Amino acid sequence: MPFIQQLSPHVADLIAAGEVVERPASVVKELIENAIDAGAGAVVVELKNGGMSLIRVTDDGCGIAPEELPTAFLRHATSKLRQAGDLAAIGTLGFRGEALAAISAVSRLDVFSKQKGAQLGASLHLEGGAPGSVQDAGCPEGTTFAVRDLFYNTPARLKFMKTDSAEAAAAAAMIAQIALSHPEVSIRYIRDDKEELHTPGDGKLLSAIYAARGRDFALNLTEVDGGGEGIAVRGYVTEPLAGRGNRAMQTFFCCGRMIKSALLATALEEAYANRQMKGKYPGCVLHIDLPLHMVDVNVHPAKTVVKFVNERAVFSAVHHTVKDALDAAARPAVVSVPASAQAIWEKKDAVPAPLSSTVQQPRGDFYQVMDAKTFREKAAADKPAASHPRGTSPEMGRKLLFCDSVQVKRPPRQASEPMPEYKVHTFAPQEPEKRDAPVSHTAEPVQTALAGSPAPWRFAGEVLHTYIIAEDGKDVWLIDKHAAHERIHFDRLKANPEPVMRQQLLTPLAVDLAGEQYGVLIENLPLLEEFGFEAEDFGAGCVMIRAIPSDIDTGLVRETLEMLAEKLLTAGSADPGAARDAMLHTMACKAAIKGGWISDPAELKVLIGKVQSGEVQFCPHGRPVKVKLSKYEIEKMFKRA
Repeated sequence: MPFIQQLSPHVADLIAAGEVVERPASVVKELIENAIDAGAGAVVVELKNGGMSLIRVTDDGCGIAPEELPTAFLRHATSKLRQAGDLAAIGTLGFRGEALAAISAVSRLDVFSKQKGAQLGASLHLEGGAPGSVQDAGCPEGTTFAVRDLFYNTPARLKFMKTDSAEAAAAAAMIAQIALSHPEVSIRYIRDDKEELHTPGDGKLLSAIYAARGRDFALNLTEVDGGGEGIAVRGYVTEPLAGRGNRAMQTFFCCGRMIKSALLATALEEAYANRQMKGKYPGCVLHIDLPLHMVDVNVHPAKTVVKFVNERAVFSAVHHTVKDALDAAARPAVVSVPASAQAIWEKKDAVPAPLSSTVQQPRGDFYQVMDAKTFREKAAADKPAASHPRGTSPEMGRKLLFCDSVQVKRPPRQASEPMPEYKVHTFAPQEPEKRDAPVSHTAEPVQTALAGSPAPWRFAGEVLHTYIIAEDGKDVWLIDKHAAHERIHFDRLKANPEPVMRQQLLTPLAVDLAGEQYGVLIENLPLLEEFGFEAEDFGAGCVMIRAIPSDIDTGLVRETLEMLAEKLLTAGSADPGAARDAMLHTMACKAAIKGGWISDPAELKVLIGKVQSGEVQFCPHGRPVKVKLSKYEIEKMFKRA
């Protein structure tokens, strides 16, 4: 039996580093949070090769004393906790004292720091966690960390790193989230010598949202400000019509700390009940502030999961605050009639009657309001010559704004008088008949369809604009038209060896995506091109689209790319077969007719034929496309059997 021994400090540090340092984005998070805790007003983050070659974080905070630099890299060394009681009310972003020790254990690290008012700064170099000697250094006030060759001494971890673009995208997403958590701090992100993000640091959350999430997201927001039971909820949520295909744009902060919470996501989404389309999710940037002793942040090494003492109160505060904001935004605005419009009505000496009892005729830049009697009298006075057999001159035809047949009622009269109805007919202007033209009485040939064998089923209709009803003499079939059409598209795409036909966009479309979605799409640009997308990395979380598959509507490009990204993240881009099928599933879904759409009966009959022939049985996700109701089952429902 192997004997028990204690791990060496170096191996223990490497194991501990795995809890904190998962990828370059983890390093960026810990260093920026330390800078904010140090009182920084501006932070600059620089990455080279996705952070694998270099991560440099510079701040203008309080700095570290030269004699404390070696201590800062010891495990469980911190300036934020003094006693056990402090754990009950943690108000800083970092507190465990593990971040710097973990980062230095798996990299080559240099730190430069100078305290406020000091004449000279200090520097320290560490390699694999082993510190050198502290040296004097000329540097600006604040602290700079330069992390090089991440995971150089842990090849087992290094081989799991993704491409540089994917790692940079993950780091960019983390930086954007921290920028939203502290809008009073200006954060600048530079990737491979190119600036990709710069927040103003003016303390306005909307400014940070505009910089970090983009213009399209920022212009479709509703402000939220409220709370209850000692809990404050503030921030912004998306308008109901601006929903996304996933929850990637939901960002929650608790006491300035970015967190992941199913409780808060549920509270948010329930506030959108009966407002949001099915399958769409609201986006948000919400700050929840409550007394520090009411939340426990010490439940996860990455500090992204928290526990609330009173979950019911937190849920209620978020739900009702968001719901009240959406209700207020949905109330119609009071519209006042301009004085100029009022003068027009007074000038015409007419008071507009209800629309159902009036007829409008263009007159100059305005519309003149007439009842049916006045209109008929005017039409009789303007009756054209006999050369226009239908009684309507070209001039008259241009003036009238009516349907071919309109029911028009006169304004209410005295109770004793009858209420006649008038039927007004207008016609488009026609050219005068040419009396001398020869008239042919030869009947035109009529095309007749070739008679074919009748189908073994009958199309009986459609219900809920979603389910087709067909019968074959003894059974009734309900067919999900979307699922059936989706399967047809999926099989066609999968069997087609030729490249997918694409349509070139007249104007390139810039699509802003969340960090992980952006990263996985950039990583799979050749796969996107194979399926009809002409896309390129535009930087700062943006993908530039120049062509799309011919089956995809231009209005669905963003939603399709978001779904593709989620499928690729789930399937794993390392498996080409799974990634390809994920792409096909999404494209087939987006190209198929949708439940709720009004479909042509001929289109539905084609779907029935595919299903009843056995060609289509299941949708690409494995759901059945049809359900059978036998005659016996139907008769049993009505107690006839």
